[in-house]
Amino acid sequence: MSATVDYLMHLADNAVVLGQRNAEWCGHGPILEEDLALANMSLDLIGQARLLYQLVADLKADGSTEDSLAYFRNTENFRNYALVELPNRVPLVGYAKGDMDYGTTVVRNFLYSALMALVWEQLQKSTHAQLAGIAAKSLKEVRYHLRHSRDWLVRLGDGTTESHDRVQAALDHLMPYTQEFWTASPMEQEAARSGLGVAPQDLRADWNAIVSAALAEATLRESSSAGYVTQGKNQVHTEHLSFLLAEMQSLARAHPEAAW
Repeated sequence: MSATVDYLMHLADNAVVLGQRNAEWCGHGPILEEDLALANMSLDLIGQARLLYQLVADLKADGSTEDSLAYFRNTENFRNYALVELPNRVPLVGYAKGDMDYGTTVVRNFLYSALMALVWEQLQKSTHAQLAGIAAKSLKEVRYHLRHSRDWLVRLGDGTTESHDRVQAALDHLMPYTQEFWTASPMEQEAARSGLGVAPQDLRADWNAIVSAALAEATLRESSSAGYVTQGKNQVHTEHLSFLLAEMQSLARAHPEAAW
């Protein structure tokens, strides 16, 4: 039960945290259509998280709810990839012109969606019927997320000199965080062994093919992924997650008994 819950929470936490990051573009998108597109993708991700948190609450049967799991856990209890909690900007480079960099968002959404399109496809065969159903619904959504981010990756990468350089800087910054995808944790190993989940390392070749083809079309250089391997799914996070959660959870914590 513990490994099952941890694995489901990993999937849910990825979705809710990236949903929150993408929602930061609401009212700030580079064009109106993208403002709406990112808001809708955020709703998709939060909807996925909601289904997974509901499933966890049912399994735990300890009074937990989808809201308590999202809003009343602390940073050290989250199991999301470090990649999804990073701010929407590239640090310490000349191309970072403010707190929000659309190239960073595009690259992050592409790298994550390329993985999750493979994960949800495999999870349709999960031995857990409810998770298989969630996977079937989520796969339709993430395929759109992947197509959207890939289109923008190509448009920006093969665009102006500035757009190319800014997206390349984002790729160079974010690619090392993808190493965490392939370092199997105990929860993932147990989930794969039981048939509940999927072994991430089995998806690496397909993910590499998706990424390499898109980068070639976008005239972008494949960045090195070498360096420190983050451990967000093992509950070791960057400093950025605590700030994200403080904003996301503030209203629910200020009014814990409120009914909406």
